[in-house]
Amino acid sequence: MSIESAARTPAELLERTSGRFSMAQARRIVGNQFRPKATLYWTDLLVTWVVAIACYRMVREEWLGGPVRLGLFALSCLLIYRAGLFIHELVHLPADKFRGFRIVWNLLCGIPFLIPSFVYYTHIDHHRRRHYGTDHDGEYLPLAHRSRWWIVAYLTQSLIIPALAIFRFGVLTPLTWLHPSIRTWVHRHASSMIIDPMYLRPLPTERVLRVIRWQEIGCFLFIWTFAALVYFGRLPVFALYQAYATGVVVVTINAVRTVAAHRWLGQGETMTFLEQLVDSVNYPAGRWWNILWAPVGLRFHALHHLFPSIPYHSLAEAHRRLMAELPADSPYRVTESPSLWAELRSLWRRAGESRESSAYEPAATETASAGRQSQRLSRV
Repeated sequence: MSIESAARTPAELLERTSGRFSMAQARRIVGNQFRPKATLYWTDLLVTWVVAIACYRMVREEWLGGPVRLGLFALSCLLIYRAGLFIHELVHLPADKFRGFRIVWNLLCGIPFLIPSFVYYTHIDHHRRRHYGTDHDGEYLPLAHRSRWWIVAYLTQSLIIPALAIFRFGVLTPLTWLHPSIRTWVHRHASSMIIDPMYLRPLPTERVLRVIRWQEIGCFLFIWTFAALVYFGRLPVFALYQAYATGVVVVTINAVRTVAAHRWLGQGETMTFLEQLVDSVNYPAGRWWNILWAPVGLRFHALHHLFPSIPYHSLAEAHRRLMAELPADSPYRVTESPSLWAELRSLWRRAGESRESSAYEPAATETASAGRQSQRLSRV
């Protein structure tokens, strides 16, 4: 068992390193890897999208045969997944740049895939040092300290998320036009890409609300146009089944990636920056299949938490430099995991062990849970 697998808290992981890390040294090692390459962004997105939609459309061609169509379906899911995950880059790109790229991404991916960029604005809270792992972070759950059923529930909800997205933008969007209280509820409870069901999204500024409304209208029109085309026979009913199946597959892959992105050792309290770093995971750059389940640089999640502004195309080189030059006992080195499956097994084991130990400390667990719940309710 590795030290990463055996650790129960981020502090335990740090105890097995020097506990020292110099941001200045790391930045010097990384060097000139912070500049995003616009040409690469555009080429990657457009080629990915064109091939994805071509494969998606060819799935309907019965003359190709079952095995070929199944292969095209799998490829279209992986490419749609990759194109959709550019939403992560949009959050971290400079706000005054790449405006055309943001608009085109929303038109090609955000609106048709029902993940307009505004649903991911809250991702910034995941990177705030005082918010990471707390109730202010909608992208964190202490999975290593909870029952395995939390992991199962999180993964299986992928079956209904596409339906919830359709309901959110096809039904709730027009309802938000009726009364401010409905708008507030929908924004706080049903407008974020998160994993914590208790997370309450902060209310938007007027400028952000205008962006949200335009993107919501786009999703609303797309849903009902698609429905009309199917109803009037312009699209086959199979297109509806294919769209839903694609959504389920894409959301499932992303859920697995999310579970493997952290070690989830936090318990709801504020963590130090180094604890946040070792609680996040990198995967070996040389494994080509990591690009399939964690594309657009997301296989370097710990490095991303270290330097969120490094563009996805520079993460592999930045990681290589850090692993080559940082001290042998650097905390950064324990962020690397041998494989996706190794990390998933480690989390499953931790959750099982946590369940067994919690039987002896039910009062403490309930008190901590009640405390976090009261903090959330106080923000409503």
